[in-house]
Amino acid sequence: MSESHGYRYLKPETVARLKNMNLAARSVVEGFISGLHRSPYHGFSVEFSEHREYTPGDNIRYIDWLALARTDRYFVKQFEEETNLRCHILLDTSGSMGYGAGERLTKLEYGCYLAASLAYLMVRQQDSVGLATFDNEIRHYIPPRGTMVHLNVLLRRLEEVEAGDLTRVSNIFHHLAETIKRRGLIIIISDLYDDEKEVMRALRHFRHKHHEVIIFHLFDKTELEFPFERLTQFVDMETGARLQVDPRYVREEYLAQIRSFINEYRKDCSESLVEYVVTDTSVPYDLMLTAYLGRRKRYS
Repeated sequence: MSESHGYRYLKPETVARLKNMNLAARSVVEGFISGLHRSPYHGFSVEFSEHREYTPGDNIRYIDWLALARTDRYFVKQFEEETNLRCHILLDTSGSMGYGAGERLTKLEYGCYLAASLAYLMVRQQDSVGLATFDNEIRHYIPPRGTMVHLNVLLRRLEEVEAGDLTRVSNIFHHLAETIKRRGLIIIISDLYDDEKEVMRALRHFRHKHHEVIIFHLFDKTELEFPFERLTQFVDMETGARLQVDPRYVREEYLAQIRSFINEYRKDCSESLVEYVVTDTSVPYDLMLTAYLGRRKRYS
């Protein structure tokens, strides 16, 4: 199966742009590896992953002599431990992520595109990537692997994702921090609609376990600008609660609270050495990712 065959969240034109990001992505990943204080090829695992063509400098003990006899070409066996980085993408699929105003992508759709792009970049550079989707519990978990076959598994799962139940971000993160044993990179894609202090405790739990952490904090543009003018009924997408208000009387307080919400996360993440990226769904996800990788490369 080809790299982007028939998948909604990884289109051919996106793949073409992502290929141009590979160098920046490699530099960023190497920066995170330095943070993990481990060699790209530290250790050895008997868990076979895939073949790759031999290149000068490879250890000849890992040449597959049977493959040489069959194909008259040199291949080396690549093992799971050989991958440079093990990454877990944690995608929030709670009810609030289903929000999208007008004809824009919902936050969940945007998150799926972003997850697909990140997974593609990881696999292209021979890193391992896994996926966990969650709302008030973990709905699906796919352990990290580093093959194109595995990428197809992730993309198929993303095709099936739907916005679900209530948000329990902090509980999920504490659980995953305990169950993900090997140090790696945790990428979180969420609107983080949970108690900020509890979420930060959970993020520090990841850091305590020596993981590197990136958060992509997603909003719809209307959540940041509150452009409503007329009497409007607002519906909580997770509880179904309804509230009818005149936006003119609540706009100033709402905007102050959303700014405070973002600024608290930004400050606390900085203090906890957690990478924090805030964006909204009006910003093309590939452009946002390119800009982020460019900034991160400069400081890695």
